[in-house]
Amino acid sequence: MFVDHANRRGSLRIESENAFRKNEPQPFALLPYAIVRYQGAPADLRDIPLGTMMHVRAFLPPEPRISSVPVLRVDNKEKRGGRGDVGTAPAENHILLLEDEPSHCRREGLVWKLNEVEIENYEGLILASRVPMDSTDGTADEETLSFDAATRIWRGRERLGVADLIAEGTWPAKGKKPLDGQVVQLGISWKPTLGGVFTRFHISDIWLDDTAMERSAQVQTETHKAFIRSRWVPGWIDEVEYGQFGHATVTATLFGGIDASLYADFTRGAKMLMNPVENTLKHTEGGSAGPTQMSARGSILDVSKTEGAPMGSSGIQIRFETDLITEGIRPTRVVRVRPASWPDVHLPREEYMRDGAASVDERFPSPDIFPKY
Repeated sequence: MFVDHANRRGSLRIESENAFRKNEPQPFALLPYAIVRYQGAPADLRDIPLGTMMHVRAFLPPEPRISSVPVLRVDNKEKRGGRGDVGTAPAENHILLLEDEPSHCRREGLVWKLNEVEIENYEGLILASRVPMDSTDGTADEETLSFDAATRIWRGRERLGVADLIAEGTWPAKGKKPLDGQVVQLGISWKPTLGGVFTRFHISDIWLDDTAMERSAQVQTETHKAFIRSRWVPGWIDEVEYGQFGHATVTATLFGGIDASLYADFTRGAKMLMNPVENTLKHTEGGSAGPTQMSARGSILDVSKTEGAPMGSSGIQIRFETDLITEGIRPTRVVRVRPASWPDVHLPREEYMRDGAASVDERFPSPDIFPKY
């Protein structure tokens, strides 16, 4: 419902049985190693439209003293909200996994089956069931979802609208029609609903086939790859072996959730840059200098990968040699790294901390931005 993308935080309105629209939006912060996925591909918070229904895996603040969002009582999710709903204000507000409906379904092997459409004036309702991909169970619970003329429909490499399905006779212009369990993927959002219905969700997108879904995932992947090349891959420092006169060998693990082609650019012998960042993944800069000018430079000595790494980790560990290590590169600290072959660009002011981040409020943004309900 709200996004502060530069500080990797925002607010979510949590589903409940009563008047969903009246639930107070709950602040969240992304953990440094959080994975964000949109339309089946890696994403940044800035890629996800407001109102998108998301699936979340979250934890208590790892360090409450520097939390960028309000810290709640551990048992807060047991309390009743303003509308009498339990569970709409959990203290677990530091997110490890944030993914939209098609990303969740593809990861879990789920699909939506469309059972019936009811339409008038290019909008209406769809009866659908979310089931395992290989399920033949015809008794799955149905859900009623709304759609309208703005709903995007994807088929192959085409983008269609409700009017196109009506014109070709797939959907009726008015009334009901059975859809016989048509298998699709759905993008789900929320819109204000007529008729005193307070908990119904809305269909933002329908992917009619695998080609359409793969196409959307490919487009989002390229968007994220371009973003990461300009902001660098995040990771944390496992070990530092100090030499003389600023020389050091650094071992770091890269965070997960990034396209494999970007990890492939980290190869033995390649030149690489490493710059300290804070838990928001904001670069540190000095004066008007960009991260490239302030970073430690050197060569990759070795690259290894551990299979079965936990969520948030790529399992890829790099050993990096530099002749001038900077202050922020210390064990357990978060950094961003890039191969020297990637673009050298300057970031917008809100995405870096100037002069070593002397202000604690810049390093750890205060939660005061969030309203008190």
